[in-house]
Amino acid sequence: MNKNKVYPDQINNGQSEKWSDDGTLMDRATRIMFDYNQATGSYICLYDSAYKPQFINRNGLENNPEKTICQHCKNGNKQNSFPCHDMHVNAIKEANKKGNCHIYQCACGLLFWTTPIYTEGSFSGAIRGSGFLTDNKKTVDIFLNANDNFVMCNSEISNEEFKERVSSLPEADGEKVQSLAEMMQLCAESLSSGSEDHHETIRRRSLQQETISKIIEELKQQHPVNTDKLGYPLDKEKMLMSALRKGENTEAKKVLNELLAILFFTNPGQFKYVQLRVIELVVLISRLEITPAKNGSLSMEINSHNLKMVQEAKTIEELTDIINNIVDRVSGAISSFRGIPHAAALRKAENFIMENFTRKISLKEISTVAGLSPPYFSTIFKEEMGENLSKYLNRLRVEKASRLLVDTEMSLSEIAACCCFEDQSWFSKIFKAYTGISPGKYRNQGGGTIRNISDNNLSEGFRKTQK
Repeated sequence: MNKNKVYPDQINNGQSEKWSDDGTLMDRATRIMFDYNQATGSYICLYDSAYKPQFINRNGLENNPEKTICQHCKNGNKQNSFPCHDMHVNAIKEANKKGNCHIYQCACGLLFWTTPIYTEGSFSGAIRGSGFLTDNKKTVDIFLNANDNFVMCNSEISNEEFKERVSSLPEADGEKVQSLAEMMQLCAESLSSGSEDHHETIRRRSLQQETISKIIEELKQQHPVNTDKLGYPLDKEKMLMSALRKGENTEAKKVLNELLAILFFTNPGQFKYVQLRVIELVVLISRLEITPAKNGSLSMEINSHNLKMVQEAKTIEELTDIINNIVDRVSGAISSFRGIPHAAALRKAENFIMENFTRKISLKEISTVAGLSPPYFSTIFKEEMGENLSKYLNRLRVEKASRLLVDTEMSLSEIAACCCFEDQSWFSKIFKAYTGISPGKYRNQGGGTIRNISDNNLSEGFRKTQK
């Protein structure tokens, strides 16, 4: 950039000066945004970290809304030259919250857009653009005509003149303003330093919280105040592990968000408790095998790093982002190693099993649905699901039985038959192997925990039944 180029200074002092290339952040922002101003015809206002505005104008053009309209708005007064300051500050805060550009308009129909600037990951200022009127003139006309008794700031101009000034601004449709805002976002990202991806991080976290908030709202409707409190979502935890074993990132992220939403909903304001639960999740995820053929799990170095990040998290947003990133990396690694060559076949088999596990179904019947030979299906099922078909079916049946024990008055023999166990004796033996207690005791105490199935947490009694 030409060092001799003269950039207009802020309106505040009304003087121009030469900006050096090694100036402050505000100086750099002024140079970049002056060129943006010249290229787009937009009016630019810079804000520092304390939300103090400094304006940049195009030379020789008097039709500046900040001068011709805002200073004479009905909200104006002698002491306040910028009546919409609070509106702009709130818009900047919203943009900062999202890490993205934010578009809004005032009551007169003036369009504005703003985006934040960061230094070392901290908010250090913002840029705001304006200079266009909404393309919906009908809305503006309604506003102006409804204010025939419009009292101008200090009665400096008439109502008719004010209307004329508003109507003289050029119109811009939504697509154009969106493009102007996105271009300003790129400028802001170039001005940000120290954490070049901070905008992206904030945007990602904002979307995560928005998704979780929607689920929480649904939970509030399903579980009003004074109803029974939800327990820990163990079923979601199991679904998450199952999705990760198959390398299904989309499903894993969906289940993770549902799990986190339940945690936040049932434990409001209890950050430490939620953090401990996330640590437990990280430990469970760390035990997943990345490469079954080599029996290799995630490295100790990676596990240690993951746990350290979770333990050092300071906010719910940061904690959510960390566990989401861990799930992304793990599912990506599993998908990469395994290639998920039979994902469609396994999905068909899993759907069939979920619909039929309460009756006797054979390996041949399930493998036929999957379109694979029984031996080959059995091999890939264990590799991808992390457990053999027999254990998988028994787990589903025990989980079904546990709900019937608590929610119904069916006898043990009726539940055994309903869940496809050979008889009550076999049902009791399998149930105790998975839960550690008998069906009768489970019912008497009002429920319990159904543990995840793995060779490490099965009881000795269950191992004997498999020999």
